Amino acid sequence: MDFTHLDEAGHARMVDVTAKEPTVRSATARGAVACSAEVVAALRSGTVPKGDVLAVARIAGIQAAKATPTLLPLAHVIGVHGVTVDLEITDTGVEIAATVRTADRTGVEMEALTAVAVSGLAVVDMVKGTDRSASLEHVRVVAKSGGRSGDWSRPGEPA
Repeated sequence: MDFTHLDEAGHARMVDVTAKEPTVRSATARGAVACSAEVVAALRSGTVPKGDVLAVARIAGIQAAKATPTLLPLAHVIGVHGVTVDLEITDTGVEIAATVRTADRTGVEMEALTAVAVSGLAVVDMVKGTDRSASLEHVRVVAKSGGRSGDWSRPGEPA
């Protein structure tokens, strides 16, 4: 089996994508922060002591998508041309969806996952004083488009 991120000696390497043509690509990831009913009520009423949780989490996710190559050693530095981070308060916490778009040589799945993860971490950070058991859960890619492998979506999940 050939491993794309290992050289002949078995050392980690970044795949060279120089010869690939830039194409329009996108990826959507989802995740959730589970928290107490007390936190859900505070989120809905805007009374979380640290302030506007959703605004902070949205900005954190956008910033994280752009910072992905500094966090993941083998991720390529690419042009992140669009990021949306949507957060929805539910009865059990906060649902997070992030979509990242580019016109570059490699996909943006890691950027979308990073956006969701950091958005979720920001939510946890903002509510941990009220609910120490708040947890980030189920971070996953639910759809991607573009590139050599084409379009893909996780069965049974909305993109």
